[in-house]
Amino acid sequence: MASPSRRVLITGIGGFTGRWLAARLTEAGYRVFGLTQEPAQTPAEIQADLGDPPALRAALEIARPDYIVHLAAITFVPHGDSAEIYRVNLFGTLNLLDAILAVGLQPLKVLVASSANVYGNPSVEVIDETVCPAPVNHYANSKLAMEHMARTYDDRLPLVITRPFNYTGAGQAEHFLIPKIVAHYRARRPIIELGNLDVVRDFSAVAFVVNAYQKLLECPDTDVTVNICSGRGTALGEIIAFMNGIAGYAIDVTVNPAFVRTNEIRRLIGSNHKLFSLIGEQPIPGIRDLLAEMYRAPA
Repeated sequence: MASPSRRVLITGIGGFTGRWLAARLTEAGYRVFGLTQEPAQTPAEIQADLGDPPALRAALEIARPDYIVHLAAITFVPHGDSAEIYRVNLFGTLNLLDAILAVGLQPLKVLVASSANVYGNPSVEVIDETVCPAPVNHYANSKLAMEHMARTYDDRLPLVITRPFNYTGAGQAEHFLIPKIVAHYRARRPIIELGNLDVVRDFSAVAFVVNAYQKLLECPDTDVTVNICSGRGTALGEIIAFMNGIAGYAIDVTVNPAFVRTNEIRRLIGSNHKLFSLIGEQPIPGIRDLLAEMYRAPA
């Protein structure tokens, strides 16, 4: 358990990952604060936009965190406003790091969430952190630019940059792939429209990801970039087959050309060797069990 005096600030606390992480850290004994764009709903929430440096400085003065986890970002790859992706993901992070220094904080750890999308379409089967990033979309470019910018603060802030691969769980928005598929089965729909059917992804449970985040906060290492992943690849066809068995019927899958990306990343499977060298071996939920849990979760 963490000391009750340990204070953590989560940006994007109202998002999918933020809600799970806040619950995890609260249970572990941290005093959790969170930045939110919406009006604060609880005493632990502080309204502040990443594009508003004075508001960020005021929020940091209120929270005075020992740890900061920066999750706030535009995370949907096909987001329609490319300029906004960079404003939030790159310059919003710049504003946050500058605000930390401006108010004189000396946090024990600043964890910044990037993305495995930065790797693009590498030729290797399993991607470790030595693979050279080659982004193929604006989302990934914004995250890689953010990483390079953040590294200029290594001499002043104890940074850890994470590259989570695909992950999911109860509460994720249905415009993401796995929640969309599960929602179709829960509604007993006969047909689902998808994009590229031959993609392979490294899927993790959100519970695994937030557990890794907590342990990365608590380990002594800084100035590292680390994958967060299961190390296992699952094809989209396997997801459909698992869900057919879980739901007890076979859905009809059709390809909608509007959902097919010309620069689609075909395979994205990560190595978690470095992660486990930092935090120790961790249990990895199986994808079929995760799908069943999501299917049976309350609506």
